[in-house]
Amino acid sequence: MDTVPEQFARRIVAMYQAQGVEWLQRLPAIVAECAERWSLKVLPPFAPLSYNYVAPALRADGTGVVLKVGMLHPELLTEMAALQLYDGRGSVALLEGDRALGAMVLERLTPGVPLADHPDDEQAPIIAAKVMRDLWQPVPSEHPFPHVADWAAGLGDLRDQFGGATGPIPAALVATAETLFRELIGSMAEPVLLHGDLHHWNIVSAQRRPWLALDPKGVVGEAAYEVGALLRNPIPYLLAKPNPQQLLARRVDLLCELLGFPRERIIAWALAQAVLAAWWSLDDNGQGADAWIACAELFAAMRR
Repeated sequence: MDTVPEQFARRIVAMYQAQGVEWLQRLPAIVAECAERWSLKVLPPFAPLSYNYVAPALRADGTGVVLKVGMLHPELLTEMAALQLYDGRGSVALLEGDRALGAMVLERLTPGVPLADHPDDEQAPIIAAKVMRDLWQPVPSEHPFPHVADWAAGLGDLRDQFGGATGPIPAALVATAETLFRELIGSMAEPVLLHGDLHHWNIVSAQRRPWLALDPKGVVGEAAYEVGALLRNPIPYLLAKPNPQQLLARRVDLLCELLGFPRERIIAWALAQAVLAAWWSLDDNGQGADAWIACAELFAAMRR
């Protein structure tokens, strides 16, 4: 492989410190090992990279695939486990994988246009709902996936960080999210395996199926939880719309009709998750929370 992109390297070091430096030093050897083991010609990586090294590649027979290599982080391992269970149904197919290396060979989706680029916001929820139905399946008796309650519990770290206060996130929103998480988790329907981050950038056009999902987190919870990420995206474009609250209300109506979920429950999940997303953004890089706070306020207004 060529040199590691500088911006990617900085992000990895910022996230993982010394472990990130050590992994970046090993990354060329890991990519070379993957290329040899799976007979790949690895091409320059996609740009921009986020928290994984992702590059197009060619198999020995010329078939286009994608090589994804990441730090041995729990999210990468649960992604691999989720893709194994999906087995290509509703999602990109996992063709090869090595947990010890943190490496996957994935089906290359073409044309690969994200749902975020779809010009019709009336159609986007319809497309996403079909992908959701394809993905959801029973949870195995033994599995590595976190529960949505584990994610919700992370909101407690916000108050720890700010000495019992809520920092830049309005205290009323945080209190509402904490209450909603308790009520929603305590009354959940039968849990299924969720994608966990099914937004407009993680649903792309394909040939095997019209639309398939990428990058599952793999989390256990009721199906209605899945809708939250779709409602609050794509950011920041959603908030730039002339009337984002009206657009969100229409999305909620469509998804209720398509999936049969109670309107109040969808909005409640979406509000609580938006507050949690704001905290995650602060915790990850100290910024980026404003857009999620704005989304949470829109959902709060919809509940009044």
